[in-house]
Amino acid sequence: MEKGVLIFVEAQGANVSPMAGELLGAGKKLADVLGEELAAIIVGNQVASSPPEVIAWGAKKVYVVDDPILKDYQTDAYVSAMEQALGQIQPQVVLMGQTEIGRDLAPRLAFRLKTSVSMDCTELAIDPQTKLLLQSRPVYGGNARAVFTFSTKPQMATVRAKSMEPLAKDPSRQGETIPIKVDLKPAQIRTRLVKRVKEEVAGIKLEEARVIVACGRGMAGAEGFKQLDALARLFKGAVGASRPPVDNNWIPSSQQVGLTGKIVTPEVYIAVAISGSSQHMAGCSGAKTIVAVNKDPEANIFKEARFGVVGDWKQVLPAFIEKIKELTGS
Repeated sequence: MEKGVLIFVEAQGANVSPMAGELLGAGKKLADVLGEELAAIIVGNQVASSPPEVIAWGAKKVYVVDDPILKDYQTDAYVSAMEQALGQIQPQVVLMGQTEIGRDLAPRLAFRLKTSVSMDCTELAIDPQTKLLLQSRPVYGGNARAVFTFSTKPQMATVRAKSMEPLAKDPSRQGETIPIKVDLKPAQIRTRLVKRVKEEVAGIKLEEARVIVACGRGMAGAEGFKQLDALARLFKGAVGASRPPVDNNWIPSSQQVGLTGKIVTPEVYIAVAISGSSQHMAGCSGAKTIVAVNKDPEANIFKEARFGVVGDWKQVLPAFIEKIKELTGS
């Protein structure tokens, strides 16, 4: 019989992904309602030093699958390892992050386990009558929210970054580390990692920034990015963009926000010369506060923004930057 809530924790050696804290925070609430145990699973190579940090975040048990074949993420190996591990653990609920790994692994694993998965959830709850997982996620480009549930087990979902509150770390928490043996054969791996190219990112990563200053088509060129960067630096934030600036090579694709870019949930999202299409808003609708600057008073972005400035960004941004410098003494 399936029992408990299991969190898939991404780790490289001793480095545990910050997403683990958010998933464990969400999982703890679900486990408490179900009256069951919160556990985690770490899959990789040389990850034996990771469990104490995961236990400090609230896991009662940490299952560890450690194998040299699992050194780098590879779909065939991880799907097989997780399928075998979950067959031994038998959890009722499995949560993963809506990360590059989670987006690839979750649907394939769900197919292997003959169950379903809801992707990119922003809210999770337990139905008081059925005790099934209620999974809420944005649909129609972020214009609506749908709630899904299914009775197949385990119930699986991926969770959008920064949509859940992490548990506070407590090093005094006690837990159990349980190694799990899986049978992985190199012949089963149909692809291999040939080369890893790390992109050099200056400053704060877009998905980790508390403040994002983003631009759209209305900027009409790359010349305004110095002002965007200056404003972002004042807030210790990052610069983003909608799709048109990326298509026009004004800004790297790694800084695109939207349905075909990154999903971000900053404290403040400053949208400069962005119309506010549903495709873009799907990437930033989780921001706590949206501030819009646009010369078109009818722009859709003003329907989404808490604060709005109707005006030309060439006049608004310099004045805004000077005022911030004045207030902060920068």
